Amino acid sequence: MHKDIDKILVDKIAIAERVQSLGTRIAADLERELREEAGREGRAYDPDHPDATGIVIIPILTGAFIFTADLVRCLSFKLSIRLAAVSSYPGKSVESKGVRIDRELPHDLGGKHVLVIDDILDSGQTLAVVKDLIMKQNPASVRLCVLLRKPETRRVADVDAEYVGFEIPDEFVVGYGLDYDGYYRNYPAIAVLKSDAL
Repeated sequence: MHKDIDKILVDKIAIAERVQSLGTRIAADLERELREEAGREGRAYDPDHPDATGIVIIPILTGAFIFTADLVRCLSFKLSIRLAAVSSYPGKSVESKGVRIDRELPHDLGGKHVLVIDDILDSGQTLAVVKDLIMKQNPASVRLCVLLRKPETRRVADVDAEYVGFEIPDEFVVGYGLDYDGYYRNYPAIAVLKSDAL
């Protein structure tokens, strides 16, 4: 596997540090949201035992599974995790081929605070479709979190993320959950493959 790597864009130490800082920021934002919600409903907010049953994390499989596993461990309140499976880079493709929902989204997101987690914001098609489907259920809030974001010139859908791990150049990347033809997800850094590995 290592012989196929051309260069590393983000090493594993930088990833770990950034995931921790994202988790801290997300936790603060969600706690503020819950505190404001409690105030609107005329009930006390208990920071030691927040009523966070309304928080739903939706990772987009398969690319976001490692990122999500690390990120949710930075969130110390009660939440549920509901998986979504969406295909956009099938097989050996290095360009998005459009969006296909492989696993139906949850149907009970009305009134919930939803955090969608994806590996990369590239064309934006995947996140735009998923967000639109969630918004139709009237959630209390929807936030998007991505590990990587490519330049806006790549965007074909009008969508952006509230939380971004790293800005990267317009290169096809693997590692830390991202794959090429099903491989390299276990590589611990974000890397570019050699041309002869593609």
